Amino acid sequence: MFNITPISAFSDNYIWLIDNGKQAVVVDPGDAAPVLTYLQQHQLELVQVLVTHHHFDHVNGIAALRQHCPQIVVVAPADSPYKEADISVCEGDKITVLDHVFSVITVPGHTLDHICYYNAKQQVLFSGDTLFAGGCGRLFEGTAQQMSDSLAKLSALPANTQVFCAHEYTLANLDFALSVDSQNQALIERMQHCQLLRHNNLPTVPTTMDIELSTNPFLRCQQAAIIAAANLTDTNQGGSTVDIFAAIRRLKDQF
Repeated sequence: MFNITPISAFSDNYIWLIDNGKQAVVVDPGDAAPVLTYLQQHQLELVQVLVTHHHFDHVNGIAALRQHCPQIVVVAPADSPYKEADISVCEGDKITVLDHVFSVITVPGHTLDHICYYNAKQQVLFSGDTLFAGGCGRLFEGTAQQMSDSLAKLSALPANTQVFCAHEYTLANLDFALSVDSQNQALIERMQHCQLLRHNNLPTVPTTMDIELSTNPFLRCQQAAIIAAANLTDTNQGGSTVDIFAAIRRLKDQF
């Protein structure tokens, strides 16, 4: 077993810290300072860094962490603009994290180099900026087809998989979700629950794949409410799952 703790960074990032009581691993450390503070407070040795993609708020703390913890091994996507990895990984690769095996899932869309890390035994997924609680990442580099395919991969994971995403975007995501799926009772109740969590300054994540499949519009593109919200007809776009996803993503971008 291992512990997973969110370390807040910037305005809404989560740097996930995995520890076994002695050693620690961090996921997407965009800022070194809060990580170093946590390590010191809990007397943990940082041994590894996992990177999901190259954006600055996920990698900019790594250089400073190396200065303080020269023993760390950095794992990052292959063919990435981030070039400082000790180990580069892609689809199907496996890495050991504190004696636990994680599989690498390639998920282009938000960026072309994006990957996720999944541990099947504990059913834990570090999803970076691909799958959020109630939403998904913007398409900065990839296509709607790529992101739709990536989300389909993640949707196929076991329903009780815990999803550890990299941002506290949940209330904004659920606000949009309600605009396209307003009669979804599970979504209404989720919004109320997450509002209470944030009122008490608590994280709304991790979420689970089961919760996402019942409330996240980007995983529900075959549901009637989402199809209607996409407002596609045979005279413009064909109304395929990818077309519906793309339409809903455009609505979210303008929301």
